[in-house]
Amino acid sequence: MKRLIVTADDFGLTAKINQGIIEAHRQGIITSTSLLANGVAFDDAVTLLRETPSLGVGVHLNLTEGSPLLPGREVPSLVDHDGVFRFGPGTLARRIVTGKVRLAEIEKELRAQIERVLGANLPLTHLDGHKHIQLLPPVLDVTIRLAVEYRIKAIRCAVERLSAPVSLWRRNRSVPSGVMKQFLRGRLAALLALAQRRRLDRAQLKSPEHFYGVAQTGFLDRISLRQIIANLPEGTSELMCHPGYVDGQLRQTPTRLLAQREEELAVLVEPETRQLVADNCVQLINYRQLGEQP
Repeated sequence: MKRLIVTADDFGLTAKINQGIIEAHRQGIITSTSLLANGVAFDDAVTLLRETPSLGVGVHLNLTEGSPLLPGREVPSLVDHDGVFRFGPGTLARRIVTGKVRLAEIEKELRAQIERVLGANLPLTHLDGHKHIQLLPPVLDVTIRLAVEYRIKAIRCAVERLSAPVSLWRRNRSVPSGVMKQFLRGRLAALLALAQRRRLDRAQLKSPEHFYGVAQTGFLDRISLRQIIANLPEGTSELMCHPGYVDGQLRQTPTRLLAQREEELAVLVEPETRQLVADNCVQLINYRQLGEQP
């Protein structure tokens, strides 16, 4: 049995991102989404999720973009003088290792993010991380501890299946370095996730067996999506994607994913995509069904 969770990240980032994700669920193959508790369109996202109970929802734990939920004075090692998250994932990792970012502050902020989503009475299916921060070993310790405490049964594990970047590079020759960077990020994430899986098993937390989407971030086109669906292995896989609509509010965020979001959305809602899922006998599920027998 081939089962696939299709997760749209960044729900709550902007209202137009929310709109696109809901459309991709209602008209396409999206089954799950990850909610930014500190997103500027959080309240809009909650309203839409209450109207769409079939869409699974997890918390998109965030330490690298926007403002924390807690006042800056409570998490000073995470923010700049304006009270905004100041570090990308690489710098964040180095500062954690050197003790310049305090794990106690990370736990306080991630706890606040989980509690904000729970406080909206949304049934959480899983945890994952913006920019895959949950893969950083010290952050993973905190994430596992919070998942167990709040009885959240699953955490994303991005052990991405190896794919050759050549065909993707040929279709994106205007940005060859971007394709290669994403491919290398996918390999690094997969290495970290291999160690993560063992720790999730010990904590009796679930995760899909296979993962796709890091290498394709910003480049998920019709050909890539069809290759993924047509070659899914037996068991449960997760595909991470970033559909949505672009507006002025999105352009004001630091995301590099702009027009690509609309391109992904168009592919995800194509009738041919749903037909390909059916032709390959793929069962679409979300994290809620992860522990159920197929």
